[in-house]
This record gives sequence, C-alpha cells and structure tokens, in this order.
Amino acid sequence: MRYILRTCEGRDQYIPYLTENIKGLEICFDDVGGAMNNFLKSLEMAGNDPVVNIEDDIRLCNNFTDRVEAEIEKRPDSLIQFFSMRKADLVIGERWDSGGNYLMAQCTYIPAKMSAGILKFSEKYERLRHKSHPLDSMVAEYLKRAKQRYWIVVPNLVDHIIGKSAIDSRRASTNRQSFTFKGS
Repeated sequence: MRYILRTCEGRDQYIPYLTENIKGLEICFDDVGGAMNNFLKSLEMAGNDPVVNIEDDIRLCNNFTDRVEAEIEKRPDSLIQFFSMRKADLVIGERWDSGGNYLMAQCTYIPAKMSAGILKFSEKYERLRHKSHPLDSMVAEYLKRAKQRYWIVVPNLVDHIIGKSAIDSRRASTNRQSFTFKGS
C-alpha cells in the first residue's frame, strides 16, 4: 500500500513521527501554493494506484498500517475515511455515508484510479478551489456526482493534533478531534 503525506513549510516537526510509523511514506511537499494545490499534487503522485492520502497533523493508532490495510482489504474499491468527528460516530458507529457528506481529509484511502478521477474532476470544477473547505468540498462533489458512498471507520484510526491550522490560521484545531479515536 502506498501512503502519501501532504505537508508544507513550517510543519517539519510532524514528519519524523509519521515516517517512523509508516514505512515507505512518500512526502508531498507544498511547493505549489496552498492546501488544495498540494492535494492535487498528491493525487497526481498517486496516479492510478490505490493510496492512503494523509495530512501531516495527525496522531496514529497503534499498529496503524496493519489496521488500515485490514480495513482496506474489506472494501478495496471504496473510498474509506479513517478520521471523523460526527455525533453519528458515537451513536451508529462505522457506516456507509453519502458521498456528498464527505468531510475531513486527515486520512483517507483512495482506491485505484480514483485519485486520477478526482484530479480530472478538479480541472472542470475550478470554482471549488475557493470554498472554505476546498479539499473536502471537491471530494464530496466528486463522490456525489459519481453516485458513490464512502465508508467511515469507527473507532477512528487517526486523530487530529491540537494546533493552529495551516489552511486558516484563525481556525484552531482544539475543537476538531475525533470522538472515537483510541491510541491502542
């Protein structure tokens, strides 16, 4: 399985922890200007391969790659989200959700050929780059138009680190933690 980490200048402190815990981690460094453009760069890196696409400001559960790959083995042709912060996580647990509801791109499995599909979709829908959550909005719109659902893994296998957002410095991540993440 390929793992692609999206990161940018000033966030070097996250890389050693992730490279130590994810063997063969590929780094997609933002030299293209902004989170959305770096996400598109990561999709280009993935090409037609299945990948786990992750942000740099996450904390991993124990045995992360084994647990992620066990989940992928169950649904290799579906987009799978390993981070969520919805109340339904506590009430319903793991579940299918409508593609148009996709939100929070901290750690997502993108099946074979879908990265290329999302990248191609982005060329037609340039306007999505300017929404407040452009990555999430674009993936949600792609899934919605493709009439695809996605799977949410509960308990979550990653959590969002508390800290200042690199996308919007006014947004602190103190209120953006998983309700179900367990380190072990």
